Amino acid sequence: MPAAFLPDRALIRVSGAEAEHFLQNLVTTDVAALPVGEARPGALLTPQGKILFDFLISRDGDGFLLETAAGQQADLVKRLTMYKLRAAVTITAEPEAGVTVSWGDEQDAAALLDRRFVIAGTVLGRRPGRYAGEDDGAYLDIRIAAGIAESGADFALQDAFPHDVLMDRNGGVGFKKGCYVGQEVVSRMQHRGTARRRVVLVGGGTPLPAPGTEITAGGKPVGTLGSVHGEKGLAIVRIDRVGEALTKGVPVLAGETALTVSLPAWSGLDFPTVAEEA
Repeated sequence: MPAAFLPDRALIRVSGAEAEHFLQNLVTTDVAALPVGEARPGALLTPQGKILFDFLISRDGDGFLLETAAGQQADLVKRLTMYKLRAAVTITAEPEAGVTVSWGDEQDAAALLDRRFVIAGTVLGRRPGRYAGEDDGAYLDIRIAAGIAESGADFALQDAFPHDVLMDRNGGVGFKKGCYVGQEVVSRMQHRGTARRRVVLVGGGTPLPAPGTEITAGGKPVGTLGSVHGEKGLAIVRIDRVGEALTKGVPVLAGETALTVSLPAWSGLDFPTVAEEA
């Protein structure tokens, strides 16, 4: 079974009698509906609805584990503690560093099933600690192919809404749960259908330029290149502007490199054919 060790991941444990209630009223994920053995995406938002921290959340005994980027661990613990007040909750930064991911036709029985990959058609499990060698790019390849964006590589924290990174489509946002930080903005975007920035799959006939390269159509900016591996990559773009360019046969470029652009099939989204003004 192919596997890779991701050293830049870290874990936070949230436990106690009120752990589920605490998280349910704070993060985007529907924690009450979270099944055992599965890791789902989630985020803690700013009051304006932008992603302050992103993570994967799973049940662990009578508590929960949050897997996040190692660089976010300390700040996320601090922010969660700020919201704790008098709740019967314990928040702990786990000392074990890194996560091993494995994928194939069958799930590793000891691993958590990553919901983001499941809906994209790939069985991928996650286990804390090192159980494989260094990441050789294979995990990046399947993450790009699945259209799964991660902060740092594909978007900056406090600069993206959950809809921008398809959390409304992959189980990262619970639209039937109660209030949480930033919920009003996210719900308004959902009900009004105003989300126009989305993650897309991009490809080039030659190796793509560096992440962060501006993407243009007809000389106008439409987005930014994110994760790249060879000729494949991810980007967050204005899908209305890209859709209009594709309809008119206008090239979409990352720097000077012509791109093919597609939405992840699992998202159920289509490109609009006319760009909106704003």
